[in-house]
Amino acid sequence: MPIEPSLPRNLPGEPAGAKLSERIVRVDHAGEYGAKRIYEGQLAVLGETPSGDAIRAMAAGEAEHLAWFEREIVARGVRPTILHPFWHVAGYALGAATAMMGPKTAMACTVAVEEAIDEHYAAQEVALGDSEPELKQAIEKFHAEELRHRDTALSHEAERAPGFQAMKLAIKTGCRAAIWLAERV
Repeated sequence: MPIEPSLPRNLPGEPAGAKLSERIVRVDHAGEYGAKRIYEGQLAVLGETPSGDAIRAMAAGEAEHLAWFEREIVARGVRPTILHPFWHVAGYALGAATAMMGPKTAMACTVAVEEAIDEHYAAQEVALGDSEPELKQAIEKFHAEELRHRDTALSHEAERAPGFQAMKLAIKTGCRAAIWLAERV
């Protein structure tokens, strides 16, 4: 008897169906809010510098993504993460702190965050499969835009930031932890 190739499956105890969609909306809302706050922190420091226009353009994209997830939170009756106040402070602090280290470091922060989001959105696209086409389509669109943000940051010499690899690893690890927490609480 031939063995069917297995499709990606949730681990035991992981949500599926409507619960999966609820988790996705909750975590993506939190993530887009955190991204908005990161850019606000960066703009507070670098808004009037040559990097300001690029940061403003990326921030506008994040505002669009956040607005979509805010509508979904309400329409679906999804409870936002209880960590929202933490993301408010932590996102802004991360953005401002990296910007204070210079425009290349601010862009390195963007690369790290967007690489973590690339992994996150790709996993969501697989998990959704053919269910929830409108949600999946929005995630695919936002995923592509997040990759453009990463490419913009790379074109602004993010890789030339002091300690780029170590900082990228630390920020990506923090993003992964934030994603895990926001999915659950």
